[in-house]
Amino acid sequence: MATTTVSAAKKPGSSIKTLLLFLLFAWVLRSFIVAPFSIPSGSMLPRLFIGDYLMVAKWPYGYSRASFLFGFPPISGRVFGSLPERGDVVVFRGPEGNDVIKRVIGLPGDTIATVDGMLVLNGKPLPREALGSFPMPISPNSPCRVVPPARAQIVQSGEQQVCLYATYRETLPNGHSYTVIDQVERADADEFGPVRVPDGTVFVMGDNRDDSADSRFPPPYGMGYVPVENLIGRALVTFWSTDGSAEWLKPWTWFTALRPDRIGRGF
Repeated sequence: MATTTVSAAKKPGSSIKTLLLFLLFAWVLRSFIVAPFSIPSGSMLPRLFIGDYLMVAKWPYGYSRASFLFGFPPISGRVFGSLPERGDVVVFRGPEGNDVIKRVIGLPGDTIATVDGMLVLNGKPLPREALGSFPMPISPNSPCRVVPPARAQIVQSGEQQVCLYATYRETLPNGHSYTVIDQVERADADEFGPVRVPDGTVFVMGDNRDDSADSRFPPPYGMGYVPVENLIGRALVTFWSTDGSAEWLKPWTWFTALRPDRIGRGF
């Protein structure tokens, strides 16, 4: 006797449930654990290039409305909050509502100043060691941008043109050290402060010191003091980097534009 097999149609409610579970998982992951962030400018050179993609850890400083995907739930204040350490590279919600990445230099109660471009923290100049020129590869998303009156220094390195920037190693009192770029003598913020960092805020600066709109400048030109409530997370690791030559309709260029030596770099 012949039998007929009839496949059961998938219930519409099952698909909706799957979609909702996926959206919930994505919201939990990006709100509480990690979230991606792309670098749109050269203010954090030489550590971060335009076209770098980072994973940002969401748990180190607690959670606020800025932490949550889509700003939901719209809580006030911060739960499980803690302050960053000086030297942390953080992502935060800027005055205009955009996400910004800078390095934390001052905590509440610190005094910050710059004298002839040298950073002074709590009355003590930070040790700064000259490192020579940093060769940044020039690419479609990374031109040789300089701050006037500095002049672009472009040289050939093998088959690649590079842009040379004068760099220094700066060391904080907690031992955290990093490389900064100093392009111009007597730049706008080379003489700054001293100022005291207000309670509930942090003072941030870009590593590309003469080309960074940071806490040295009030909004709308800079970041001003960053409320701790606006912290989104701490930079964790670079997971992708592109030189800007990729085209969406040409998938093979996604890989020819890849900068593999930048992937996996931590902070």
